[in-house]
Amino acid sequence: MRKFVFIAVALLWASGAAAQEAADAVAPELGGAGAVATSPAVADALRHKQAGQPVVADDWMVVAAHPLAVEAGAKVLRSGGTAADAMIAVQLVLGLVEPQSSGLGGGAFLVWWDAQSSSLTTLDGRETAPLAATPRMFQSADGEPMDFFKAVPGGLSVGTPGTPALLHEAHQRWGKSAWPTLFDDAIRLAEDGFTVTERLHKSVAREALTFAPFPETVAYFLPDGAPVAVGQTLRNPAYAETLRDYSAHGPGVFYTGEIGKQIVRAVQNAPYNPGLLSDLDLAIYQVRERAAVCAPYRGHDICGMGPPSSGALTVGQTLGLLSGFDLAAMGLDSAVARRLIGDASRLAFADRGRYMADSDYVPVPVEGLLAPGYLADRAELLKGDDALPEVTAGMPEFDHALNWADGDAIELPSTSHIVIVDSYGNALSMTTTIESAFGSRLMVAGFLLNNELTDFSFRSHRDGVPVANRVEPGKRPRSSMAPTIVLKDEAPVLLIGSPGGSRIIPYVANAIIAHLDWGLDVQKATALAHMVNRFGTYDLEAGTSAEALVDPLRAMGYEVKLRDLTSGLHAISVGEVLRGGADPRREGVALGE
Repeated sequence: MRKFVFIAVALLWASGAAAQEAADAVAPELGGAGAVATSPAVADALRHKQAGQPVVADDWMVVAAHPLAVEAGAKVLRSGGTAADAMIAVQLVLGLVEPQSSGLGGGAFLVWWDAQSSSLTTLDGRETAPLAATPRMFQSADGEPMDFFKAVPGGLSVGTPGTPALLHEAHQRWGKSAWPTLFDDAIRLAEDGFTVTERLHKSVAREALTFAPFPETVAYFLPDGAPVAVGQTLRNPAYAETLRDYSAHGPGVFYTGEIGKQIVRAVQNAPYNPGLLSDLDLAIYQVRERAAVCAPYRGHDICGMGPPSSGALTVGQTLGLLSGFDLAAMGLDSAVARRLIGDASRLAFADRGRYMADSDYVPVPVEGLLAPGYLADRAELLKGDDALPEVTAGMPEFDHALNWADGDAIELPSTSHIVIVDSYGNALSMTTTIESAFGSRLMVAGFLLNNELTDFSFRSHRDGVPVANRVEPGKRPRSSMAPTIVLKDEAPVLLIGSPGGSRIIPYVANAIIAHLDWGLDVQKATALAHMVNRFGTYDLEAGTSAEALVDPLRAMGYEVKLRDLTSGLHAISVGEVLRGGADPRREGVALGE
């Protein structure tokens, strides 16, 4: 039986290139279509999004990827809860109604602004590799990397989940509401059911064949052998029971309790790609507080999560490389501006591929990568008229003399982003994920387990030189998640982030440019047509105004490809009033009062 399952999954994932194309060309997830307007406030928020207008509020605001999750957060804020309290309610509902993107089986990065102390804190809830992991765990016997898409489903790709610990840590630090009350909406929706949206239906239909080896996943998402239908009421009593245990006993139920034991059994006994996660891996997991990474741009400080995230560093490098160019004067429709932005992104991604990884294992030259002199020298490469013919990593100043080889990790476009400002002036930006859509496809206790270990480089060395982002025991895989808080005069003026795999970085950088250089409000900035260049090919968003730049960019020497680019940008600008923007490509909304 196991041999049959192995062959079936191998066939489904046989062509890495074809599967990547399918993952990249995720059909637009039809933001408004099929979204559930459960209240007049949500209906009004959807009208604002469809009209391209930000939602405006005076006191508090929450933006997230599903109306039911946003309403859960709004209820907490309305009753005097903090942004941390509201985030917990939002995440617990997202894990139910948007299970393909995030949940209790995954991890997250949180950037927090504390109004009372006027300080920024970042929490790392990233998953960790099992202690039994080795640098060659994703390689064949002869040392060749596995096909990426064969490594995703099953237990081998599962890292220790960090989200349950992160939610509790945030509440311990910054919460005001009683912990059990934050579970009310998620438990009620899990028991009574929620309406399946078009986005969830399409996601299940697209991935249904990959569920085949995993009976719990098939039973939930493919009742009667067909994908859950748009408009169907979907219940998850197992998730409700998990939430009750978590509410009553805290995160220990995941790390030393019965739910943790279920996770380990599911991983080690997976019918495809059994994995290495152990009880000890769960028991020793810790959320890490890390120093925020901030980079200057146009009189602002662009702050986010440091390694193991590459988000803040690569966004900061991209913007730093552009700081000497007058993008505002060029305008958002300028091919020259897009050449500069695209090649700045390529230069930053080259450094990312070589130097960025978990700083607990690898000395990452954070200061050197953002040093003004280093970025000014690299920016000289942008002063021509045509596309850069070739891009390689630079040589930033190191605290230690080390030599790293370029890695080859792939990140798939799933994930979710939450931004919240509360009535006390606190603010948070959090990106949360189980990695690819539906993660490892393994379902335990009503939630899906991540496939985050495939964010490591499958290659451990190149020509004898080690790769910084290789697999190591206990290590956290590099991420592109880029939860960002932009400060002006040492106070928040913009909260932003997005899902989207490694395209998260240019999505966020481009939206910041749209807001700060071109003066677009947060709704227009999140809706702006995408133009993304990470590795040489210029991806332009099909069916948008970006198509007008196909010929000009080709004339500059770029290979150009039209494709669907399904971001999920969510943003709040902070000024005399709060303004919220939700990406029209997905079903999220902004609510505030």
